[in-house]
Amino acid sequence: MHQVNLRLPAEDATPARNRTPWTILVLLSVAQFMVILDVTVVNVALPSIRTALRFAPQDLQWVVSAYVLMTGGLLLLGGRMADMIGRRRVFLTGLIVFTGASLASGLAPTAAVLIASRAAQGLGAALLSPAALSIITTTYTNDQRTTALSVWGAIGAGGAAAGVLLGGVLTTWLGWRSVFFINVPVGLLAAILTLRLVPTARTTARSISELDLAGLSPASLSSYTRSRGRPSTAGPRPARWSCSPSQSGCWRHSRPSSVGRRGRWCPSASGECAR
Repeated sequence: MHQVNLRLPAEDATPARNRTPWTILVLLSVAQFMVILDVTVVNVALPSIRTALRFAPQDLQWVVSAYVLMTGGLLLLGGRMADMIGRRRVFLTGLIVFTGASLASGLAPTAAVLIASRAAQGLGAALLSPAALSIITTTYTNDQRTTALSVWGAIGAGGAAAGVLLGGVLTTWLGWRSVFFINVPVGLLAAILTLRLVPTARTTARSISELDLAGLSPASLSSYTRSRGRPSTAGPRPARWSCSPSQSGCWRHSRPSSVGRRGRWCPSASGECAR
């Protein structure tokens, strides 16, 4: 009788031994979840923020826009920095900036301080997000990389949807400042675990001065310009008259959307309106 060899060949057993643990993916996904969450979690809290910090109606949008503009406008800078001075270093820097800015946003005493803190949050997110994606693509290979990128893509949709729900719960029970404070313990824990789990990679630049900051400026300026939109040149809207055949006067509306009691009654279309 022939003896059956049940041992696996070396080439078949090696991939199983070299599989990277999923702990790094979990860590990076939590950090990315915070970045996406902060886009929508603030929306529900905007009415409370406006009342507490006495925001002007036209300035309230900057609580969201300052974060989104900085994140989108500086993503190229964050990705280039990750390639040149180290993925782990840039990820940690972005995480610390994001966490510190979250704390500053929660403690903001005025509208201007909150907007500046939100812009700093966007800067941290712009450094954190591309560095985290770079770590994933270099840490995992083959089937693991495919799975990791699938999870990374699902984080975007999940974070945006969860932000609306979580923002409502936190604002109702803990106040609007809690939507920013929630990032602080998560960010600190993620930073500590990054130092222990994420390996250091070789860098291609010796200092940050080698970055092409002038080349990145047009991209950031374009993002800002698009967000501002086209200024209105129509000027003030003319008053509108609304007359009824059975009456001897007209309602004068200062806005086209105004109707009925919001206007002022005039005995005739050419006469002075009675107050």
